[in-house]
Amino acid sequence: MISVVIPLYNKRGMVARTLRSVLAQTFRDFEVVIVDDGSTDGSVEEARSVMDERIRIVSQQNAGVSAARNRGIAEARYNLIAFLDADDEWKSTYLETQYNLYKKYPDCAVFACNYEFRSADGKVTPTIIRKLPFVGTDGMLSNYFEVASCSHPPICSISIMVKKEAIQSIGGFPVGIKSGEDLLTWARLATLYKIAYSRCVLAVFIDTKLNSKESKIGKRAGGERYITNELRKLYDEMSNGQQKQFIKDYIIRWYKIYAVTLIEIRKSHSALSVALEAIKFGGPLKMFIPIICLSLFPGKMASFILKTIKHK
Repeated sequence: MISVVIPLYNKRGMVARTLRSVLAQTFRDFEVVIVDDGSTDGSVEEARSVMDERIRIVSQQNAGVSAARNRGIAEARYNLIAFLDADDEWKSTYLETQYNLYKKYPDCAVFACNYEFRSADGKVTPTIIRKLPFVGTDGMLSNYFEVASCSHPPICSISIMVKKEAIQSIGGFPVGIKSGEDLLTWARLATLYKIAYSRCVLAVFIDTKLNSKESKIGKRAGGERYITNELRKLYDEMSNGQQKQFIKDYIIRWYKIYAVTLIEIRKSHSALSVALEAIKFGGPLKMFIPIICLSLFPGKMASFILKTIKHK
């Protein structure tokens, strides 16, 4: 009934735990499609060591997480597709809760729940989700962009289940970008389909330490301009009204993330251009003044000051 798609690239020491969290689900009618995206560290062998007839592995040359997810969508046998990353996990009632949303809200094509962060040393940090439009445990997330513009993202890559035809209708995940591909995908879905949402915290995003001197942001930066342009297209195509204002607020927040990312990777001059573009689009000056000030410093110094401020 549900196809669980797991992109896998060099997650040895983590993927077995992830799979065990899937096999421990109270909802049992599922398959697991692991898409090996050219792993070289033995993680495929670790995945094969978890024995269950519902698990199958398909392999491809390394093409990135979006391509791996898209391959999983194509391979999925069922109409409902749940995504999970190979180093994260679900609590035992995750799939049951998502399936109950599917049954309770038949007009919806997207189903999501809340999630939490867990550090490498086990510390749990909850998300902050504001302005949900319903009272009670679950309901329709009719104001996705309003919630996303003032909260942690209400949907992440491990807390969503979607109908196969819906994700295929938008072309799946955008290929060729390293960061934000999931946020753009949720935004595209939110403009076309209804979303059912549960407040229950049932997905766990685990912050794994990198065995590299390069920062995580450095590894993933590079697709922000593409995402900005695509979000602006969604805005331009939307008819005037409250929802258009919500997506505008969301884009302004994205501009801030984009500019801060540029400062972190020592491209402060580019951050200034992005901040000015955001203000021209309608971003409040007070939101971008700190970024403008930081961008006046050389890249290395601006990055150092930002890190110092963050750690205070």
